[in-house]
Amino acid sequence: MHINPFMKSEAPARPTRAYVLRVKGTEVSIHVDPDNLPDADHGQEGSLLTILMAYGIDVEHVCGGVCACSTCHVYVTRGDTATNEASDDELDMLDTAPALRPSSRLACQCVPTGESDIEVELPTWNRNAVKEGH
Repeated sequence: MHINPFMKSEAPARPTRAYVLRVKGTEVSIHVDPDNLPDADHGQEGSLLTILMAYGIDVEHVCGGVCACSTCHVYVTRGDTATNEASDDELDMLDTAPALRPSSRLACQCVPTGESDIEVELPTWNRNAVKEGH
């Protein structure tokens, strides 16, 4: 896992229960087991970015998943209350993202708790990567 030395916030807790992560507008449905999370090569351990990347969903993340840009911006369209709270660092980075919505999160920082299933929508600048398998 890559660490941003300038972040003030602590790492979020890992998920405690199994859940399903769906990518809106695709057939992608990932069954996430909290006891078998992918290596945190992209973002926080158990983050949406880490899970999506491990399952072949290529989400842009120019900074390497360390909350230093907003390219991994996603919309959590279902299950947003079953994720960690956005840190001040994440909120600061989201301010630089285009097309913000109340459901906006950085995939590298958003860690589901497992309390419910999650659905994410990839903004248009990331959708082609998913559909074309880049």
